[in-house]
This record gives sequence, C-alpha cells and structure tokens, in this order.
Amino acid sequence: MSIQVQNVSKRFGSFQALSDISIDIESGELIALLGPSGSGKTTLLRILAGLEGLDEGAILFDGENITGVSPKERKIGFVFQHYALFRHMTVFDNVAYGLKVRPRKERPSKAEIAKKVNELLSLVKLDNLADRYPSQLSGGQRQRVALARALAVEPKVLLLDEPFGALDAKVRKELRRWLRKLHNEFHVTSIFVTHDQEEALDVANRIIVMNNGKIEQIGTPDEVYENPKSPFVYDFLGNVNLFRGRLHNGKLTQGQFEIDVPTYLDSHEEAVGYVRPHDIHIEKVQTSNDTVAATIVHIHLLGPVVQIELKRDDIDEYLEAEVTKEHFNQLGIKKGDIVYIRPKQLKVFIPEDFSI
Repeated sequence: MSIQVQNVSKRFGSFQALSDISIDIESGELIALLGPSGSGKTTLLRILAGLEGLDEGAILFDGENITGVSPKERKIGFVFQHYALFRHMTVFDNVAYGLKVRPRKERPSKAEIAKKVNELLSLVKLDNLADRYPSQLSGGQRQRVALARALAVEPKVLLLDEPFGALDAKVRKELRRWLRKLHNEFHVTSIFVTHDQEEALDVANRIIVMNNGKIEQIGTPDEVYENPKSPFVYDFLGNVNLFRGRLHNGKLTQGQFEIDVPTYLDSHEEAVGYVRPHDIHIEKVQTSNDTVAATIVHIHLLGPVVQIELKRDDIDEYLEAEVTKEHFNQLGIKKGDIVYIRPKQLKVFIPEDFSI
C-alpha cells in the first residue's frame, strides 16, 4: 500500500510538533523516521495510525483520503517499544488476539486461527514457546511476539515505534537483521521510528531525517550519509570534524590550514567544512602544503579500527580520525607524536549566522 502525507501540521498548545510535512511512500517500502527526541517522528507515526488527530493536511492510503478514518478501519499493525503484550495470555493467545476479536462474520474458524498463529510463530522462531507467558520470555522474544501479533491481522501498513529501543545492543542487531528478512518475505509497507542512526542505516530502504517538526532530508541510507543536505544531517548521522574558516578564491582557510573548495570559487564569506573521521588523512612526515600539524592526545583500539584523537597545533581545536589497524601499524605513531592531517573530502556549508 502506498502512503501520501500531504502538508500535515500538528500543534500541542504552543508547541509546533509538525510543520507542513509532505512524504510519498511507495508500496512495500521499509522507511525509517530518524531524528532526536522532540523532532516529531512519533507524532507523525501516531497520525498515520489514526491515534492522533492533525490540524492541517491529509493522509492518503493508495490515493484514498483516510484522514477521518478510525484506527480500527485503517488496517494497520502497530508495534510499540515496550511490547504491550497481554501478561495474562500465552504467546499463542497474544498472537491470536487480533483474529479472535474480529466481528463474527469476518472471524476465521478456530482451525484457521491456529494454523495462522502457528505459521507466524514458526516464522519468528518461537513455535516452541507458544504456551509460555510474556514474563517467561526475554526482551527480544517479547518483541518478536509483538511483531507476530501485528502481522496476524494481515495489515496493509506496519508501524513500529522504536521497536528495539528497550533491548541491549547485541539483541538489537540480531532483530534488525531479522526485521529486514521478515520485510523481504511479507513486502508490507513498513515505517519505523528510531533515534539510532546505525539502526536506520542498516535496516531502511529510505530514511526520513526529521528535526524540530520538519523534514531535513529524504533519501537512501547511502544518500543521506554520503551527501547530507544540511549541517544537521551531517552532524546527526555519525561523528564529524568541523573546519571553520573563510572562503576566498576557491579555498577554505582557517589558521595555518588551507584546502581547495572549487565549488565556492566566487565566495568570500565565512563557512564550515564537515569531515567524517574516516576521511581524515594522517601523515607522519609532511609531504604537502595542504596539511596541518596536530598532536596525538589519545589512541583507542576498537577491534579492526583505531580511533585517534588529535589537537591541532595552530588553533585550540580537537579532531577525531579513524584508520584501519593495518594502516595504524604502518604509520607507527603513538600518543604525543606530532603528525600532519588533511581532509580527504570536505563538505562545506555556509551558515546564516556564523562567527569565528
């Protein structure tokens, strides 16, 4: 089912939760609503579910305006962060609940319900736990029950509100992989809310980055990570180093540092260059004029990756670089060494209000 969000706005008193939001979601997509707390992502999800009204705009499912349609009639599966399972029911009965409470004319037979529930429990690898109660399950198992329950009613849209937020890192990673596989099998249009950048980049077909009730950027994981459209997106999607300076004749200058930015050949104003840690090049011996000296203040070995914290010698600012363990060993550097750094690629933004 395709979804169109058209010019949706929502206020809570004096707080503008959503401001003129418009999105086109294709049938079968797996979409991540990504942003910090208060960005409006959960409000938008609740509006899609019919659990929250809107002040302006419209919601369309397959071209049909369902703005005034009740949640029950929208044929949506909703998965909450804290599972919302019925504690007095077994795993089987939790999954079967949505089918059993259907009107008599629409309700499947007991045999059909049992077949459907057993198929879903097998799909989520919980068929051997059908008689257990939620209190007897781990967090990851409870979340899989919640997903099976949402899928049992064959929803046209699956909405997930921070579905893995209450789980530990290892379980979250396992369930992310499992959710991708599940989505590929069901092809149900799915939208999940998260503030975890890694989760969004790992799972989603497309990411909608939100901030202060507005959309900052919509794109594939690769697009939003490699080509951020705003400083907020760049900063929110992973660690970043800032090179504040002035543009002049196609160069960004800050202290003793100068780098070519040919796209700003005619600009003569203050700007900020954004660089990911893995795009910081380190030399032990200066071989070019476009590097700047920095002192290594901390080295952190993280498996096959080495994170290096540096302090620039020309100005009082710190940088973070990331190299492979193999490259680190080749450099032969240690804490206290002076090295020479330069960005391998730099994304420049010109803020409206910026001072050095």
